[in-house]
Amino acid sequence: MPRGSKDKYTDKQKRKAEHIEESYEKKGVSENEAEARAWATVNKQSGGGERSGGSGKDKPAAAKKTDRKESARRAAKTREGHPRSSKASHEAQTVDSLMKEARAKNIPGRSKMRKQELVETLRKAG
Repeated sequence: MPRGSKDKYTDKQKRKAEHIEESYEKKGVSENEAEARAWATVNKQSGGGERSGGSGKDKPAAAKKTDRKESARRAAKTREGHPRSSKASHEAQTVDSLMKEARAKNIPGRSKMRKQELVETLRKAG
């Protein structure tokens, strides 16, 4: 049986889950398993229940404009080949791109480092 409240789901998501559940039951799947599979399918397709927030609807227009400009500036830097410097971005990069950045900074022993070691070393190198 699926866990949690379904209050956050839209009517369309609830109807879709019900339809999927009926389809599984026709195929001979147990009621509990069919319900669990149905909600898993709805979550996979739509990312879960509709949640408030995150859209920036309460953000002032000036803040939205500033965020757009900042995002465009970062995108342009990335296209130019400048490495991103935030901590999270190092984690998201591939080992190859980390290796190139380490090579550009002339970090010794980089060829024998694993990804996490490269990330830590690049953070320290700044």
